[in-house]
Amino acid sequence: MSNPKLATNALHAGHDTTQTSGTRAVPIFQSTSYVFNNTDHAANLFSLAELGFIYTRLNNPTNQILQERLAAIEGGVGAVVFASGTAAIATGLMTLLRAGDHIVASSSLYGGTFNLLNVTLPRLGITTTFVDPDDPTNFGKAVQENTRAIFVESLGNPKLDVLDLKGISKEAQAAKVPFIVDNTVATPGLLNPIEHGANLVIHSLTKYINGNGTALGGAIIDAGTFDWTNGKFPEFTEPSAGYHGLVYSEALGAAAFTFKLILEGLRDFGGALSPFNAFQIIQGLETLPIRIKQHSENALALAEWLQDRKEVAWVNYPGLKGGKYYELAQEYLPKGQSGLVTFGVKGGFEAAKQLTDATKVFSLLANIGDTKSLIIHPSSTTHQQLTEEQQLSAGVSQDLIRLSVGLEDISDLKEDLEQAFAAIDKSVLA
Repeated sequence: MSNPKLATNALHAGHDTTQTSGTRAVPIFQSTSYVFNNTDHAANLFSLAELGFIYTRLNNPTNQILQERLAAIEGGVGAVVFASGTAAIATGLMTLLRAGDHIVASSSLYGGTFNLLNVTLPRLGITTTFVDPDDPTNFGKAVQENTRAIFVESLGNPKLDVLDLKGISKEAQAAKVPFIVDNTVATPGLLNPIEHGANLVIHSLTKYINGNGTALGGAIIDAGTFDWTNGKFPEFTEPSAGYHGLVYSEALGAAAFTFKLILEGLRDFGGALSPFNAFQIIQGLETLPIRIKQHSENALALAEWLQDRKEVAWVNYPGLKGGKYYELAQEYLPKGQSGLVTFGVKGGFEAAKQLTDATKVFSLLANIGDTKSLIIHPSSTTHQQLTEEQQLSAGVSQDLIRLSVGLEDISDLKEDLEQAFAAIDKSVLA
């Protein structure tokens, strides 16, 4: 087929049944290592004169199918999978950057990513300036001589801010640095950042792509569109001391970063995805186009219902008409706005905690993107390590509840929240 669409790629891309003994399902290649034909064959694999499998920390047939499938649905030249979304972000940045480099990032990042950029990477000499992402020019204004990346989430978690990716991409192009977009919440079922100028796309595969809360995983998809020879990235244009003098840009062209992630990122940091988890994630990916549509429909219906509750101070969902990000959502997420809803409970911090404790269908846990509905109070959990100012910058107020709306019947979800509202101490609500 000349141009298979999302649903077809989600089911078929990367899997040649003639290479897997005719198996219709993707097999689990549960092996650490692979037998070489002879010493010349082994030498060719290690020198990249020939492509093949060496050791599962670097590559694996099950993982390879998942990688090719992700590249196909996001529109990239290659993809690399990791043990978690955090492993993907950390390995990607450590493969790209060196001590003394600088990142410009959205201030509305997931708490774990914010902590990596704000606390951990500075210990290694890599610093970040966080900016308000609502104005794309803020990214350009924060660029320094040593800036080497711009990093955002296409749909912020939990702020749910929809970013003007095309506008931010222009700032990255002007600065001659790669534009990195975490597309976990939107998913390729709703948005392809590469179409809007992203050079690298990141996913926590644990979330909507796996979709059932059974497997950790992460991925980086390389658009193959960034010019690594622009003078700012000597590791791509000078002989690699760690890989036989290989010059990535000359030997690997558009896929230079993809191979650098494997040959250095996975080899040196070791955050490899288990083949069994890759298999689990493939099962989820096959139904992503259908699931993300229903997640979005349920989330919009619940957000509209919450707007009419007397216990609710405010509701945030990008699909709500009149909302701050509604117009951008119509531009970038016309097929749906994913499954996260946030709202504030009258009564603040204590009322929000009481409501969270009282739900029965919604499970209180730290995850999103499950087929089952989930609930959490970020201020006391996922974002508690941030100052109050940092929390507000990330969109987290004391009264905020985050819902990851699942695939249950919408009437049951409303009934569960209704009984949870009733369980809040009236003196707290007053």
